[in-house]
Amino acid sequence: MTDLPKLLLVFVLSYVPWATANPVAIALHGGAGTLTRSAITIEQERAYLEILNAVVEQGYERLQSGAAGSDVVREVIQLMENSPLFNAGHGAVLTWEGTHELDASIMLGQNLAAGAVAGVTRVKNPIEAAFAVLKHSPHVLLSGAGADEFAEEQGLTMVGNTYFSTPRRIEALKLFRAKQHAKIAYEGDEKFGTVGVVVLDAAGNLAAGTSTGGMTGKRWGRIGDSPLIGSGTYANNRSCAVSATGHGEFFIRWQVASDICARVNYQGLGLMAAANQVIHGELTEAGGDGGVIAIDPQGNVALVFNTEGMYRASINNKGQKVIGIFGEPYNTVKHGQDLSDG
Repeated sequence: MTDLPKLLLVFVLSYVPWATANPVAIALHGGAGTLTRSAITIEQERAYLEILNAVVEQGYERLQSGAAGSDVVREVIQLMENSPLFNAGHGAVLTWEGTHELDASIMLGQNLAAGAVAGVTRVKNPIEAAFAVLKHSPHVLLSGAGADEFAEEQGLTMVGNTYFSTPRRIEALKLFRAKQHAKIAYEGDEKFGTVGVVVLDAAGNLAAGTSTGGMTGKRWGRIGDSPLIGSGTYANNRSCAVSATGHGEFFIRWQVASDICARVNYQGLGLMAAANQVIHGELTEAGGDGGVIAIDPQGNVALVFNTEGMYRASINNKGQKVIGIFGEPYNTVKHGQDLSDG
């Protein structure tokens, strides 16, 4: 009897006209770092869980319909960029000067094509600018005013810099500045915020994307790992797709995303083993905080972090859905099943 729900799921999908017979999978994160249970209310937790559930379901249904992984990664990240809950797009943290500088990247596993932008200030959805770099430029990474100019030339939606501001982020910057002046360590949950998506599409292709507003109070044009291919984002059909979130300086130096894929490809490790070795081994020993989401060519999913929490959701190759914020999943249910049903 324990296998009955799985059998029923396969039966239903096989008779849905838009469903594909090939396995698909999706995983997403909304950041990790100094997030703690004591810093989030029940209402805030519910709001995060609801949007995580909504966007992972939407992305999975798009994959089931046969949509390309590159499209799904962009669409889901845009939904998160447009939400004030996440440190990306509208809701991004502020720099020391009180402005916004945003980063994003995307990579396709079938051909290792990649595009990224760093320090953009006027692009409504930085992930779209990253994809435009991939599709319409001979480069991989554009930065600053030049990246904004390129995005505008590509016809992307441009906004004023204040569009990205929210009351929560404004207050976070005030607190950060006050603690800096008092020489007190800042422990806000915005410190390492990022959003990211990895997918396996029906064509068997992997894709990964990451977008962020960076670190609260960052200065001097600081750029983290999110727009850097191999550090915060990596995808290769031979091994896996990874999006990272955490203290970017460590993810850059330890090349976290590509290291996980290399262990899968060259050492023959399983996805979870490779992710655990890097996050709980290399990164933790180095003193780095954060986590990753990853998918392999079979649609297996890994959600691994060494912090108290990571906003995360996934639906694997069996249609099993996981949604969580802290150490234990909030729920493990089937695709399409309500959170309250689990």
